[in-house]
Amino acid sequence: MTDARTLPASPLAGAHMAEELASQPQSWERAAAMVDEQRLLPASGARIAVVGCGTSWFMAQAYAALRERAGHGVTDAFAASEAFVNRDYDAIVALTRSGTTTEVLELVDAVRGTTRTIAVVGDIDSPLVGLVDEVIGLPFADEQSVVQTRFATTTLALVRASLGEDLTGVIADARTAVDEQLPDELVTAEQYTFLGTGFTYGLANEAALKMREASQSWTESYPAKEYRHGPISIAAPGRVTWMFGEPPVGLDREVAATGAHFENRAIDAMADLVRAQRVALARALRAGLNPDLPRNLTRSVILDV
Repeated sequence: MTDARTLPASPLAGAHMAEELASQPQSWERAAAMVDEQRLLPASGARIAVVGCGTSWFMAQAYAALRERAGHGVTDAFAASEAFVNRDYDAIVALTRSGTTTEVLELVDAVRGTTRTIAVVGDIDSPLVGLVDEVIGLPFADEQSVVQTRFATTTLALVRASLGEDLTGVIADARTAVDEQLPDELVTAEQYTFLGTGFTYGLANEAALKMREASQSWTESYPAKEYRHGPISIAAPGRVTWMFGEPPVGLDREVAATGAHFENRAIDAMADLVRAQRVALARALRAGLNPDLPRNLTRSVILDV
């Protein structure tokens, strides 16, 4: 069994990521209690788009699935660089930790005065704040690590609470996920495929991204029922198929037949994402990498325009 906190590649490597991912239960509690801020999000019945880049795009996917499943209205999720915002939306919600991402700034500036915009942002002094109609600031969830963990899930905690979910059990699951030991077979695997359905598909995409960013691991992600339409061919001994939430009937048996490890915990998928974050951290430290400063990445993507 492996405890990521005992595997430092150097005295400081991954220190920010370790602290930030471990603080998620407390951050989720704060977000769930932000009732006034939650009321700034689009009301039930509004037709909305949710946009972001990278991790924030995957949280947008999760938000969209949750809002539509709860019957609150049409909710589309877009990467900010590929968003179709000329569809008569009542509002656009922009998710961004830094508030400086070029594609998000360009999008909200383009719709100023025509569509109501709401930002969920970590840096409340960022340029985005002056471009949107409403700001929901989560500075307590902002991060120093380039690899994002806490801000993303705290944003999702905020929107889940706004949709009427009780997060008490979710937070309890996260406390367990932060403290439990990790099975070695998860940390030492050759390859990972993350699966989800509904809102957990966005979490699967995020888990795969986190593993790539932090530890340069070979990861893929798919909707759960799509996995059998080709991607299962990559499953083999020494590899992991990780399902967030309730799996399709029979999938566990089919993966087991390949010799791959099928990972599926009976906990809330957002808490299970914390476990995947910890695996990413552990793998980075074992490889001598610093996930706070991953290869080829910066805290925010600011393009030359």
